Amino acid sequence: MRTPILRFAPSPNGYLHLGHALSALMGYETARSQGGRFLVRIEDIDLARTREACVSAILEDLAWLGLTWSEPVLRQSSRFAAYREAAGQLADMGVLYPCFATRAEIAAAASRSSLHAKDPDGTPLYPGLYRGRNPTEMARRRAAGEAAAMRLDMARALHLAAAKLGGKPLGFTERAPDGSIRRVVARPERWGDAIIQRKDTPTSYHLSVVVDDAFQGVTLVTRGTDLLAATDIHRLLQVLLDLPEPTYAHHRLLLDTHGRKLSKSDGAKSLATLRSEGWTPADIRRSVGLGDKSLIA
Repeated sequence: MRTPILRFAPSPNGYLHLGHALSALMGYETARSQGGRFLVRIEDIDLARTREACVSAILEDLAWLGLTWSEPVLRQSSRFAAYREAAGQLADMGVLYPCFATRAEIAAAASRSSLHAKDPDGTPLYPGLYRGRNPTEMARRRAAGEAAAMRLDMARALHLAAAKLGGKPLGFTERAPDGSIRRVVARPERWGDAIIQRKDTPTSYHLSVVVDDAFQGVTLVTRGTDLLAATDIHRLLQVLLDLPEPTYAHHRLLLDTHGRKLSKSDGAKSLATLRSEGWTPADIRRSVGLGDKSLIA
């Protein structure tokens, strides 16, 4: 059997709060209980929003909570070449195409659609403005320096994945808090033609996370239920790129007094602030409902 490998992968565009603490502690305690390894990965592909002070603070907060991890800490900003290579493989399969549309253009086109469809995050579904355009013309515009995102041709990608799976349904293995296992059917089509490479960086969250989980040998991905639907795209990319399939465990979210997920952007108190107010690591554990045990068997 493979050594269990789990990871905590925050973005350094803000400071950790209680929701992050829950996710980090669950991954750490699960890895420890199973004799596995715990990794920390800094997801800093968005260079414009990355704050180096937050990187240091993240590691300081995790150490204060009593967590230890295998070194070195991987930073995604050092892995752009690997993401370009993976995107190149997808392009060679014919499942990527450039999209020059702005957000405003996409929103306007989506509003004119009779479907008014939205993806699982609530964003208007991309209306296919550049799907099927003349490849020569698209290549000319890119060569001229026009910024383009690379989108996944979902219909082609699903067709190719079905061929690779030999008729088996696309899905993933989900591990519940009590340790039970179930197979979940993935439905990536509900995301439409998702962005695989952004205009401002050679990757997207979807691409970088699957490439790095494979690179680091992650066997169990623990993260909040807000990312459950994203697993559909991740499994599709893993199949297309012939990457190993980890098991997934999506845990409950911590909510604020308005029933919303705790968020840096909504002013959730940082762990550093709580620490300055006299909170201890034991207080953090009790507050997130973890206590001395992992919430994953």
